[in-house]
Amino acid sequence: MRRYDYSFIKDLRVGTGTLSLTNRIETSRVKQREMRNDHPDAFAALESIARVQSVKGSNAIEGIVTTDKRIEDIVNRNSAPLNHDEMEIAGYRDVLNLIHNEYESLDVGEEFLLNIHRAMMAYTPQGGGSYKRRDNVIISIDEQGVRSVRFKPVSHEEAPESTRQAILAYMDAKDDAGIDPLILIPCFILDFLCIHPFSDGNGRISRLLTLLLMYKNGIDVGKYISFEGQINEHKDRYYESLRRSSESWHTNDNDYVPFIENFILTLFTCFKELDRRFETVGDKKVNKGNRIEALIRGSIVPISKKEIEELLPDVSRTTIESKLAELQKQGRIVKTGSYKDARYVWR
Repeated sequence: MRRYDYSFIKDLRVGTGTLSLTNRIETSRVKQREMRNDHPDAFAALESIARVQSVKGSNAIEGIVTTDKRIEDIVNRNSAPLNHDEMEIAGYRDVLNLIHNEYESLDVGEEFLLNIHRAMMAYTPQGGGSYKRRDNVIISIDEQGVRSVRFKPVSHEEAPESTRQAILAYMDAKDDAGIDPLILIPCFILDFLCIHPFSDGNGRISRLLTLLLMYKNGIDVGKYISFEGQINEHKDRYYESLRRSSESWHTNDNDYVPFIENFILTLFTCFKELDRRFETVGDKKVNKGNRIEALIRGSIVPISKKEIEELLPDVSRTTIESKLAELQKQGRIVKTGSYKDARYVWR
């Protein structure tokens, strides 16, 4: 069985660029806390939007999709799931809400892991909450549609004990003052993905675990800017880092650095996106039309009129509609959908 021990992190060397980003993340974390205390309403609006984007982004990575309108209805509990994909989406919503609301009282352990898998799969016929009962492999598909085995996780017989050992190693390392949580979290998540303890849902559980571990370490930017959405936005980079860091994993010879660096870069991008959005939302000295324009330009996903209203509560609907019409006429934004489903994206 593979050895699980994160004490190597004390001697791990990452690139100077990554070290620089970790320092900037710490500065951004302090700044975020101050902004949240000064502007709670703006952050409440950001959190509402981020939840929808997180549910959408994390499921989209796995090819689980529905319309934006259906995503919003399911996340806001305005509608029950209508098909299998929407059942998966509803389950992710439930666990995401649990982590957002109760992360301080949650502890990472085997029982917790099985429980959130059960909750995430609760709406589906197959259910969840138990380890895989047969071996599984991770398949990749190239541009020509040719499939190949990218990685073979641990066997189903080894999965329970491997999961327990990884969790215990994490619990031991998190109390070590010499180990940086920003390095420990992606190392643990990589091991979880390589164990692949469940027959389905491993990727989504890994992203929920990532959020929980960040929140418990005082890094909650994922509440306001979707961490999962950023991964989906740069999916190729994420999978390449996973591929590189999982090579020789079974023999304890793998290199965690690529996966660590992608994690740090994704996290930093969330803080950068938060700054960009908050400059638009919070600076009321700027012309209202310019704030609307900057909000659309800075959004990584198409944004609805309702979301603009929530983020800019001091701007009237008439002003928003007028600016949207102006930007469309100028060809600077593109409108997708119609009526209540309409969204706007910078050209």
